[in-house]
Amino acid sequence: MGWIVICGWMAILAGNGYVCGTQIEALIQLNDPNYVPQRWEGTLLFWATILVAVLINTVLGRLLPPIETFMLIIHVLGFFAILIPLVYMAPQKATAHQVFTVFENGGGYPTQGLSFFVGLIGTVFAMFGCDSAVHMAEEVRNADVTVPWSMLVTTLLNGAFGFAIVIAVLFVTVDVESVLESPTGLLGYPYMQIFYNSVGSKGGATGMIVIILIMTVCGTIAALATASRLIWAFARDRGLPFWKHVSKVQMGSSIPIYAVIIASITACAIGLINIGSAAAFNDVISLSVTSLYASYIITESFLLYHRCTNGIRSRGSVDDTSDPSQLVWGPFHLPGLFGIAVNAFAVAFGIIIFVFSFFPASYRPAPDTMNYSVLMTAAVVIFSVVYYVVWARREFKGPVVETGAWSLAEGGNVVEVGSKALESK
Repeated sequence: MGWIVICGWMAILAGNGYVCGTQIEALIQLNDPNYVPQRWEGTLLFWATILVAVLINTVLGRLLPPIETFMLIIHVLGFFAILIPLVYMAPQKATAHQVFTVFENGGGYPTQGLSFFVGLIGTVFAMFGCDSAVHMAEEVRNADVTVPWSMLVTTLLNGAFGFAIVIAVLFVTVDVESVLESPTGLLGYPYMQIFYNSVGSKGGATGMIVIILIMTVCGTIAALATASRLIWAFARDRGLPFWKHVSKVQMGSSIPIYAVIIASITACAIGLINIGSAAAFNDVISLSVTSLYASYIITESFLLYHRCTNGIRSRGSVDDTSDPSQLVWGPFHLPGLFGIAVNAFAVAFGIIIFVFSFFPASYRPAPDTMNYSVLMTAAVVIFSVVYYVVWARREFKGPVVETGAWSLAEGGNVVEVGSKALESK
């Protein structure tokens, strides 16, 4: 489980860096038709994005909370700064009949329903990741209430904004094929051509694109923060090699500096794959969907089981809520049958996404367009099992739990890890 989640978030970090780099290339191409993007240029821009994320997560680590507040402001204001000119200035618009009743099957799948589920993976990639707040919970005040509320509000806000933008883009995109075949469309960013077609100005389109680019960089910063905390936490639990060093935090700031370095170097190494083969790189970052949804399914299934068997007790019926052998409801949960129904739906939805995440984008793929994510996911699972059997079972005894403001426990001897104390069995 630990390796699956870490690999998933490392793939998200690498994917965000890649999107930043290649979006910059596409933006240059929009303004200079003679420019021919090179994969090594995209990788260098990828590395520059990761470097910015590293600086903010280390040197400017104390400023991360206000920086994230700034991200939210840009996110909300940028939404209207894009939506209003996109809709108002578009010279042509599709009809409501075309938007809501015409369906495309670009992958050539036998049925429209199958094409829908395969195409759903792109939407999932854009929307998932709200669980990043969970992995930062130890740095959040009143986390048992603040974290679930942040996840809920994030999903609702981004869902509403995303749906509005999708509807707007569908109305202003009269000729889908011409947009996909445009220079930026061939680079994977047809939305840039849509912006240009709507506002009729490269300067105006560039301004709108820069807003999205800034938000992508902000997403990379957040992904590095999340991935580094996951690495640190799993090292603290002794689930990683060299856990004694990786689990250390920087004195004074409590930043897991080694975990940040490991996450950033790993992401940059993944970026090198893109120079040799874009298809191989895409296969690696496909772990972002498969790994994270595998972790969701596992945790949600156990939660559903304990819900149905009354295995979770109320806080008032347990004397010691820090006892790791007891499952106790937190202050934020859905009780009764409604909670079971939502939980069951989450498991079913997760299984659907997990299965279709292994499907290729087209019905008859070529070797270079085949989806090899099943191979990558299996490799992570096999590696984690072999690593546990060969080495980790002598060190890893399960996750540690907090017993105080600055101590974490499994019970027994005290081991210094960074600025906190751990008790191990």
